[in-house]
Amino acid sequence: SASVFPSQKPKSELVRTSLRLLTSSAYRLQSECRKALPAEPSPAPDIQLVTQQVIQCAYDIAKAAKQLVTI
Repeated sequence: SASVFPSQKPKSELVRTSLRLLTSSAYRLQSECRKALPAEPSPAPDIQLVTQQVIQCAYDIAKAAKQLVTI
């Protein structure tokens, strides 16, 4: 959010909420993608579950971006 609003905190609650969703979803996406390539000798991840989580994160990122664009 610092690069989007460098000199001030956003005043709109919807902007703050959308930025929080965007940021948290990006962190979750990064975490889920790391799970897809575990270090050996870790047990293999449940790829179907990881895929569902990645899809959900991508959806949340798109939703937050749409909210920001339409404000």
